[in-house]
Amino acid sequence: MAELRFVTPVDDAGLEDWRRVHNTVVPPFPLSLADVRERAERNRLELAYLGAVAVGNSTVRPPDADGVAVVIARVLPEHRGRGFGALIHSRALAFARALDPVAIETLVLAANVDGLRFAERQGYVEASRYVVDGAREVRLRLP
Repeated sequence: MAELRFVTPVDDAGLEDWRRVHNTVVPPFPLSLADVRERAERNRLELAYLGAVAVGNSTVRPPDADGVAVVIARVLPEHRGRGFGALIHSRALAFARALDPVAIETLVLAANVDGLRFAERQGYVEASRYVVDGAREVRLRLP
């Protein structure tokens, strides 16, 4: 497998790459560049590049008031099935664990069957399903 390069987006070009991956993988919830800038202030965002091409990204939300951190890994459809998701997720998960949360969760669109299978392979179990702005989401938690 080709080696990925990981980058924390800090400028508009990097934030735009992160936004493009997010908006492709999560079309019901498109973000503007301003939205991504705001998220970068409160969450840890990271991009995965294969050469000069962004293939995926991650978000780590720090523990909330209940001590729950959220880890989300995204891979563009044309780059799936090559192990990139596991690498992206493992980096994000390590960062989240270093924050010493009470629990770690992830979120996946219910329509993203591949994403749900991926989360289950990583050890997550379904905690709840709900609808946000017309899109059904699944919250999964590491036991």
